[in-house]
Amino acid sequence: MLEVVRNEAKNKEEALNKSLEQLNVREDEVYYYFEETEGGLFKGKKYISVVTTKYAVKEYIKEFLKELAHKMNTKFNLEVMSSEVGFSVIIVTDDSAMLIGKDGKTLNSIQTLLRQSLKKYGNFDFKVNLDISNYKARKEKHLAFEIKKICKEVLKTKVEVKLDPMNSYERRIVHNVVSKFDKLYSESEGEAPNRYTVIKYKED
Repeated sequence: MLEVVRNEAKNKEEALNKSLEQLNVREDEVYYYFEETEGGLFKGKKYISVVTTKYAVKEYIKEFLKELAHKMNTKFNLEVMSSEVGFSVIIVTDDSAMLIGKDGKTLNSIQTLLRQSLKKYGNFDFKVNLDISNYKARKEKHLAFEIKKICKEVLKTKVEVKLDPMNSYERRIVHNVVSKFDKLYSESEGEAPNRYTVIKYKED
């Protein structure tokens, strides 16, 4: 279970300080957000700080994945690294193929389950990115390489190229690569799960 504390006060700073004191941590060691409560007759608005520590989230992720490994009858080593916006989780295992699945579907399902499990503890705005045996890293590198080739072709022909449907993670990679070409831009079109990206030439 993820430890989350809630404290109420007349202003946000006081509410947060109460939680920091209760957890005995600094502000840069936690994730937090605020909820507002409307005061009754003759009472002003109050604020509730909802706080958890980065350490607690990291340990929760480790325990969640260890339990999942047990249920899937497999073993793996994992490393969880935290940043300002979230967590990067790297799993190394001999059962990579099983855990990644066809086209990364099992990996994506595991990541979704982990995110949903964390979500039940509150609306914390942190991201969790899970990779298994560098599958995503290799895939990202290959995708970026292919998009660069397409960008060069669009520069040469000035004819836009419509890419196959991709998930939001892959589309972000495409937009990032295209943004490095001054004469090109990219737009996402369509509706999920068939949302796709178009690479276009900037007309003078």
